[in-house]
Amino acid sequence: MNRFGGATLVLLAAACAGPRVETAAVEPVVAPTDWRTQVAAQAPLEAQWWRGFGDPQLVAMVERALERNPDIAIAVGRVREARAAELNARAALLPTLDASGGVSQARTVNAFGLPSESTSGQPQIQAAWEIDLFGRLADTRAAARAQWIASQAARDAVRLSVASTAASGYLTLLALDARLNVARETLAARSDSLRLIRRRVEEGYSPKLELEQAEADYQAAAKLVPAAQESITRQENALRLLTGDLPGPVARGASLATLVTAPIPEGLPSQLLARRPDVVQAEETLVATDRSLSAVRKRFLPTVRLTGAAGAVVSSLLGDPITIWSVGGSVLAPLFEGGRLRAGAEGAAAQRDQAAESYRRTALTAFREVDDALSGVVSADEQLRIGTAQRAALAESYRLARNRYRAGYSPFLEELDAQRGLLSAELALVQTRADALTARVTLYRALGGGWTGEALER
Repeated sequence: MNRFGGATLVLLAAACAGPRVETAAVEPVVAPTDWRTQVAAQAPLEAQWWRGFGDPQLVAMVERALERNPDIAIAVGRVREARAAELNARAALLPTLDASGGVSQARTVNAFGLPSESTSGQPQIQAAWEIDLFGRLADTRAAARAQWIASQAARDAVRLSVASTAASGYLTLLALDARLNVARETLAARSDSLRLIRRRVEEGYSPKLELEQAEADYQAAAKLVPAAQESITRQENALRLLTGDLPGPVARGASLATLVTAPIPEGLPSQLLARRPDVVQAEETLVATDRSLSAVRKRFLPTVRLTGAAGAVVSSLLGDPITIWSVGGSVLAPLFEGGRLRAGAEGAAAQRDQAAESYRRTALTAFREVDDALSGVVSADEQLRIGTAQRAALAESYRLARNRYRAGYSPFLEELDAQRGLLSAELALVQTRADALTARVTLYRALGGGWTGEALER
């Protein structure tokens, strides 16, 4: 291309560039210097953090969920789809080469009025290449690549969510088992009390009112058993769905009381944004929208396309084959599109602004979730300490009230009140212990679950 042609192309590009599309200025997210709730870290953040609870069945549950969960399988399919889109965008940068060929047989009448038969063929190779003069195709490929990386991060975010949901669900199942045990133990104790009171009433040592009160409390405890059994069945079915299985029983390992309390992981605020897959997903989505906006704006510029073809004509009427070829080029510049290009650019800019705000929201949410999780761990541990002391005091109160009633020093109502208080404390302690364990699962998830992003293909 001579100087005049080059200058003409530059002027044409400037004329077609179109108006500049403005994007919103989004305030950057700066990591805090420290967490609001100070907790001494007890161990590094491991990728397989669920092993810290010391229950092989919990480990098996989480790993089976990671292997068979349908949501993870769907996320893997989206990664494959995004990868195909990235390969397709990369292929647009390369020339295309096609081969064609045809064979025909014909019977015609020549100039002398005699029939003539011929067989002919025309093999041909065609090539075409759009020159990425202004980088539009490169921007499109970069956007597709960022979306591919974002899909991988989204897959890992789903894996982290499934792992934490499986761990929390298993802990909830153990808590329901413990609740059922408390109900059964209480029912057995009240059954003994009911037999004693019935004998005392029959012998005339106690009024019938005490028998009715004991019977009512026995039935109240009995009602807890089927309710807990139903909750256990529902929780088992939920866990089986999480692992991609049909409804059925779930194997247990340690009980809630013997389960190891997982250590508190370490995690600095400055590292959080790079260690959470959902934040990386939002970041890569923002990169993709930025590059897409750049590609859309370059649609105002002309496109240059080169084409070429080479082949031969072979016929029984010809002595030798005849070679044919063609070489050409074209420039396509938008002159009037009725506002379509401007609307496309405005839409791409709006998507970029949404992605920027989404990234900011995701980052702020990440810091909030860690702060909430740390506060939850501290609060749950303190409540567990208080609940344990409260349960011990109520157990001693119940023992004294029971002995006093059997010795005839106090009415049955005193023992009954102590018995009710102990049941409530034991049920609350089961829930508090489960909350303390679940709070650690929540903290592991908030900190990214040991995810580093090293497994992402880039």
